[in-house]
Amino acid sequence: MNTDAELIVAGAGPAGLTSALAARSLGIDVLVIEAEPEDRVRPGSRALFVHQENLRRLERMSPGLGMKIGEFGIIWRARRTYYGTREVFAKTYSLPQPGGLPPYASLRQIDTEGFLYDACKAAGVRFEWDSPVEAVETTPDGATVRLEGGRERRSAYVIGADGARSMVRQSLGITLEGGRSTDYRVAVDLSDDVDTASSDRINYYRHPGIENRNLFIVPFTGGRQVDVQCHTPEESERLSQPEEVNRWLPKVVDPSYADRILWIAKYPCLQLVADSFVDVHRRVLLAGEAAHLFAPLGARGMNSGIADAAAAGDAVGLALRASSPERAAGAIEEYADARLQAALHNRSRAGTALTHVRAGTRGDRIRQWGAAKLAPVVPKLGAWLDDAPYGPRGPVHRAAGTY
Repeated sequence: MNTDAELIVAGAGPAGLTSALAARSLGIDVLVIEAEPEDRVRPGSRALFVHQENLRRLERMSPGLGMKIGEFGIIWRARRTYYGTREVFAKTYSLPQPGGLPPYASLRQIDTEGFLYDACKAAGVRFEWDSPVEAVETTPDGATVRLEGGRERRSAYVIGADGARSMVRQSLGITLEGGRSTDYRVAVDLSDDVDTASSDRINYYRHPGIENRNLFIVPFTGGRQVDVQCHTPEESERLSQPEEVNRWLPKVVDPSYADRILWIAKYPCLQLVADSFVDVHRRVLLAGEAAHLFAPLGARGMNSGIADAAAAGDAVGLALRASSPERAAGAIEEYADARLQAALHNRSRAGTALTHVRAGTRGDRIRQWGAAKLAPVVPKLGAWLDDAPYGPRGPVHRAAGTY
């Protein structure tokens, strides 16, 4: 079929930009289609954390990119956990040696996207903005992307990275399976005019300043985010109102932050995974939030999306070079299997983390209280309180990577 590109990527978020960059690093002609305009303004910090594994991936596909993100992001001075007003765990860190990738980078998603976009443009990725996808149709020979206004774009392969409400996924009849936790979250971004590299990541259990709720305080380049656990949508609605934020915020951070609020958001904790990561003709691959949604514990969302995207770009490269249609389809199927297993693993980890944070039974609450009480004499109990929100460790599909 006549094509407008070898690969069309739907969506210019972290997963879409990464998949475009991964494919372009293999010499593939890539067109990214994005519903929003090029000068879009995306509010809020959103995902805050890029793991070293993904910094390495980005460095491989675009030399210097992982280093740029790593140098721009910050490293926490310490991790601290409190139960009520009592500190039960603390671990401090030295700054990494210059010249290498840091263990992670804490920065706003929109900053990460900016680095990815610049790298894509430098690599020759083409973009088509203001182009909402209405549907994708596939045949054994390729895919047609139908855009708003009756336009069409054709390609050999499509990567659907167009977010949680993915029109690519919906038009192919692929569904998200799972559910939502009873937990909801309220996130408040605060600006900093000091070097936040000296800041601590803080985990609070039962903070007395906000009705004994759990909360995280996570620093990033230029600010910090306060993330509060809620148990119902009504609670998240109430606690996210500006007047309510102004009431409780000075009780959990320095009162000077009352005038530094950048963004307030509320959201449910969704636990969803697509029932398939590819279409029936093995011409469309889903990546990122188009394929899965996890609760925001352990920085799995964007990091898993970046891992999806890198694997999707590689899979398309293998398929385009395959010696037969069967081998091409096999490369796409291997991607789908590996990333589905990774998504199910992440959903399980997030579910365990949510169960721990929620402490929905009397036994759970007693265990947390007891661990906090004994932490001064049994330090590993304090470490458990600090680590448990990140969910179970354990094996993952050998081709899936950590995320």
